[in-house]
Amino acid sequence: MGEKISPEAEDVAELELEAVIGFNGHVPNGLKCHPDQEHLLYPLGCTVLIQAINTPEQNFLHGHSNNVSCLTISKSGDYIASGQVTFMGFKVGKESDVLTSDLARDAICGSPAAGLNVGNATSLVFSRCRDEIFVTAGNGTIRVWELDLPNRKIWPTECQTGQMKRIVLSVAMAEDDGFFYLGTTTGDILKMNPRTKLLADTGPAKDKYSLGVSAIRSLKMGGLLVGSGAGLLVFCKSPSYKPAKKIQLQGGITSITLRGEGHQFFVGTEESHIYRVNFTDFKETLIATCHFEAVQDVVFPFGTSELFATCAKKDIRVWHTMSNRELLRITVPNMTCHAIDFMRDGKSIISAWNDGKIRAFAPETGRLLYAISSAHRIGVTAVATTSDCKRVISGGGEGEVRVWQIGCQTQKLEEALKEHKSSVSCIRVKKNNEECVTASTDGTCIIWDLVRLKRTQMILANTLFQCVCYHPEEFQIITSGTDRKIAYWEVFDGTVIRELEGALSGSINGMDITQEGAHFVTGGHDHLVKVWDYNEGEVTHVGMGHSGSITRVRISPGNKHIVSVSADGAILRWKYPFAS
Repeated sequence: MGEKISPEAEDVAELELEAVIGFNGHVPNGLKCHPDQEHLLYPLGCTVLIQAINTPEQNFLHGHSNNVSCLTISKSGDYIASGQVTFMGFKVGKESDVLTSDLARDAICGSPAAGLNVGNATSLVFSRCRDEIFVTAGNGTIRVWELDLPNRKIWPTECQTGQMKRIVLSVAMAEDDGFFYLGTTTGDILKMNPRTKLLADTGPAKDKYSLGVSAIRSLKMGGLLVGSGAGLLVFCKSPSYKPAKKIQLQGGITSITLRGEGHQFFVGTEESHIYRVNFTDFKETLIATCHFEAVQDVVFPFGTSELFATCAKKDIRVWHTMSNRELLRITVPNMTCHAIDFMRDGKSIISAWNDGKIRAFAPETGRLLYAISSAHRIGVTAVATTSDCKRVISGGGEGEVRVWQIGCQTQKLEEALKEHKSSVSCIRVKKNNEECVTASTDGTCIIWDLVRLKRTQMILANTLFQCVCYHPEEFQIITSGTDRKIAYWEVFDGTVIRELEGALSGSINGMDITQEGAHFVTGGHDHLVKVWDYNEGEVTHVGMGHSGSITRVRISPGNKHIVSVSADGAILRWKYPFAS
């Protein structure tokens, strides 16, 4: 009992990652179009994704130990460089920016990126014509640098802006190196001459951009593409730089990347949207979406792996499994959705919300079918449905378990079961609908008789239970939580049969078992998806790809896929390793 399972064990196979739905839209200039004009690159947590533009094909670059914070591609497209947030909280850019030679990959020289009396440099752009010249800019600093390769020296020159003090968010170099343009937090654009190091103009537009100029690109055909923190995308025509075309996008713009000469380009926003824009008609097409906040739950409809639903903060989204496409978004402003379940007949998505309401939505249209107000006092934290579609079982932040009768037009409280002392984290219903099990952060799992509406068994452990599953034969349940142990329990008398060491660190938050009961999957704070052999109690496969804590994990009906979701907004789809 309690044998330690090391995920690094040699006989543990790697789980195959099939697809990732996610994009960290907070990384400045994180979205890049590859020079082959066929692929987009962007960061998600510790991973860099390479996404084909015209097909769903994806590739993944792993290797970072923390979140990717910057990304660039060589002109040839042969090399990709990426940087990460450091663990000790060092600020990249001020203390020791190092320049490396591409061929030798050794440091040529180093120098502070900003002077002593100013803030950090956060943006960098190279000259378009000379490899040895580049510009850095940031909080009160704009510098033009010249690299003296033979003497291994680097010479910075501070640009003069007179009395004007600005914090630079973005920088772009003109095609002929005649000028470079700086987008600022105050919403204006500075035009600088790299030769004289003097200000040429204080901005193309008299009207300042709301929430700052967060992205800027200079076009070969002349003019600028400007993105604001308020999501406004603008084409400013040269030489006057007056706004000629504009569109409003969702979320602050953090990336503008050109496909070739700029007749088509892509825009990334803080709300994790990726848009394609054709320059001529200046109309946007939303090509990729994902959650931009912690995903709380994931669920498949009964009997099909073609679709699945997720919830995060204010919205529920329905996804097409194989194309990663978002089919439907249901939004309840200023609320948080904690849990979701599909009714067995597929006609409604039942959802649990922090305002104490249970809301049911139509999965095709997103229309609200009904809402049960004041379902729980301290928010609804868990929800499950019976296979006859006649009942909903809910759990609340106060620890109550409530059984609701669902009619054609009515939703009636049948019973309030008051045993748990704190939040209910997970509910599973037995196949015959006569029993359910609820897990709570009070350290108890309770098995309830749904006919007599009474407690039949209580399981106690020194843990905050996060997840529970019935074995398909329904004589046993498996649980896990903050103590990292996976425990097997006898339903009949509540005794523990077996305990496994589920993870080396952090809580286990999600668990699901196959319809046959031969294998189950877990995920948690250690970012690993693990497939277990139920009888042997051993890990058979480990999936590495998440960079946030895994919150929930599900095996698709038919055992084709595993879908795991995490606190950084990512949804990962894995190939189920024992697929028939």
